[in-house]
Amino acid sequence: MEITGTAQHAAWEARTLPPVEQLRPDLWSIPVPIPHNPLRYVSTYAFALDGGGLGLLDTGWESDDGWRALTEGLASIGGGVGDLRGVLVTHLHFDHLGLAARVREASGAWVAMHPADVDIVRRLTTTGARSAVDGEVDFLVGLGAPREEALSDVGGAENLAGFHRMAVADRLLEDGARADFPGWDLRAVHTPGHTPGHLCFAERRTGLFFSGDHVLPRISPNISSGPGSGPTGDPLGDFLSSLQAVRDVAATEVLPAHEWRFRGLTDRVDSLTAHHEHRLTELLDAIRAHPNSTPWDLASHLTWSRPWEQYARRMRIFAVTETDAHVRLLARRGLVVGSDGPVPTWTLAAR
Repeated sequence: MEITGTAQHAAWEARTLPPVEQLRPDLWSIPVPIPHNPLRYVSTYAFALDGGGLGLLDTGWESDDGWRALTEGLASIGGGVGDLRGVLVTHLHFDHLGLAARVREASGAWVAMHPADVDIVRRLTTTGARSAVDGEVDFLVGLGAPREEALSDVGGAENLAGFHRMAVADRLLEDGARADFPGWDLRAVHTPGHTPGHLCFAERRTGLFFSGDHVLPRISPNISSGPGSGPTGDPLGDFLSSLQAVRDVAATEVLPAHEWRFRGLTDRVDSLTAHHEHRLTELLDAIRAHPNSTPWDLASHLTWSRPWEQYARRMRIFAVTETDAHVRLLARRGLVVGSDGPVPTWTLAAR
């Protein structure tokens, strides 16, 4: 894999925000900070459109600092929020969709997403924060969490209040649809896994591949189950299939939402696939050593970036739900079986 976003990579190593960069005569990257998050920033992309105006891919985390970074970034390229005609959103997470409501209010720009994520956002914006907290707590209890610890990790309803003000997209983009960015040939590529409606965008004129959170240069995106997954959902299986779907895209450069730009899409897809297969093997070993365990318990027996005792709140939720996503794929492959009851436990399948 070749790093092409050298300024982004240098800023990452220096723990600073990267600069606004002109990537092509009609394309720029604008970093928008993410508060209190190890990912640090999301790269939004501004496109000059034929006939005037700008298009935007992703918007950034909704905060005053985020809004300032986006508006100042647009000003630095000779534009402004009022020049935005449309916004493409790769997926529903707050660091990608968060500022879309402010952008639409300030500019009148349309907002486009995949229908699967639009459905989730619509539910979030019509369900009270208290109800969302209760649903997440119940889901974690169903994975084996003690209710008191689940309540502590999820926190109060105020922690989710911002998510209920997100923009509901007014345009839907299915797989293969062409984005309405005049002068560009951007095609939506549905890549479920990180979220059910995650979209990448392949630009046929230039060969650029905007990968969102689907393919990142350094880490694997979080692939988790959740209250909306249902008992038969298989987010990791979806993700691995989506990786194969983009593996052989002839990309001249990959432009992700985080970290830095790079070349070598095929190699990176192979590396991500191998990572998750290794993780599945590690989890299978943990189930062999600790039969009749829940995902909550199994997560503590896996290798993480820091000691398990340091995991709490949202980090622990992500770890446990990611463990559950891996358990679900092992079950689908017929390698493990779950017990009956409201809190299933897992053992190796009889061979």
